[in-house]
Amino acid sequence: MAILEADELSFAVRGSTLVRGASLALEEGATTIVVGPNGAGKSTLLKLLTGELSPSQGTVRMDGATLPQIPAWELACRRAVMVQNQRLAFPFSVYEVARLGLEGVGRAQSRTRKSEIIAQALETAGVVGLAGRHYQTLSGGEQQRVQFARALCQLEAGRSVAKRQILFLDEPIASLDLCHQLSLLDAARSIAAQGAAVLVVLHDLNLAVTYADRLVVMHEGAIVAQGEPATILDDNLLRGVFRVSLSFSRLPPAGQPFLLPQQHLKPASPGGVVPLRAASA
Repeated sequence: MAILEADELSFAVRGSTLVRGASLALEEGATTIVVGPNGAGKSTLLKLLTGELSPSQGTVRMDGATLPQIPAWELACRRAVMVQNQRLAFPFSVYEVARLGLEGVGRAQSRTRKSEIIAQALETAGVVGLAGRHYQTLSGGEQQRVQFARALCQLEAGRSVAKRQILFLDEPIASLDLCHQLSLLDAARSIAAQGAAVLVVLHDLNLAVTYADRLVVMHEGAIVAQGEPATILDDNLLRGVFRVSLSFSRLPPAGQPFLLPQQHLKPASPGGVVPLRAASA
C-alpha cells in the first residue's frame, strides 16, 4: 500500500522546467531508487516529494493528505531526509549532530530512550568511534555517515507518533568507500523491511539494480521508465538516457542485470562520449 503518491508533478524556475509530469508511488516495505544523468531532475524530484519545494503543478499526498495539510511537526515524524553535502557552521560533535535528529520529534522520549536511539543510530551508521570528534574535522565520507545517523535518529523518534514513515536519501554514498556504501544501503533496505518506504537517489546503476525493489529512471526532468529493474532496463534505455554504448549482462539464476564496462579504444563520438562495451558475463 502506498504511503506517498505523487501525481503529475512539475517544477519550473526562472523559465526552466526541472521536473515535468512526474508521477510515482512510494510503497511501504519497498526501496525505490531514482537514477539518471546529471541534471535529470532527481534531487529536485526528491525535494518536491519531501515538501522542501512546492510544485508548479501536480500534488503530493501522504496517506491521502497533501503535504501542505500536514503540520510541520507531524511531517518531521513521518519522514526523515538526508540531503547532499550537509554543512554545519557550528562546532558540533558527532554525537551532537546525530542528536539533532531528535529535535522536534524526540521531546516525548525519556533521556534514557534518547541516548539509546542515538547510540543505535551511531552504531548502524558506523560512526560510534567518532562520537566525540568535531564534525568539521571529519572527511566527507565520515560526515555523510554522521548525517545518516541523524536521519536514523529522526525516523526512530518519530516512530512513536507515526507508524507509516518514509526515509529519503539523496546521493547518500557519493563520498563513501565500497564497504560503507554497501553498509548504508543494507541499513536502508533493513528499514524498508521493517515497513517504511525508502527512496534513494543514486548514480551507480549496478548498486541501484542490486538494492531497488522499484527503479525510477529520469531524463531531462521526466520519468521515462519505472518498475522492477530486470523488467525496465535495456540497452536502448542506456543509450537514450545515459548516452553510452553499453550492454547489460545477466547473472543466473535471478537474471539481475549488471554493467561491466571495458575501455573500448575508439575515437570519441560526436557528442563527446567515448563508446564503451560491456564484457561478456
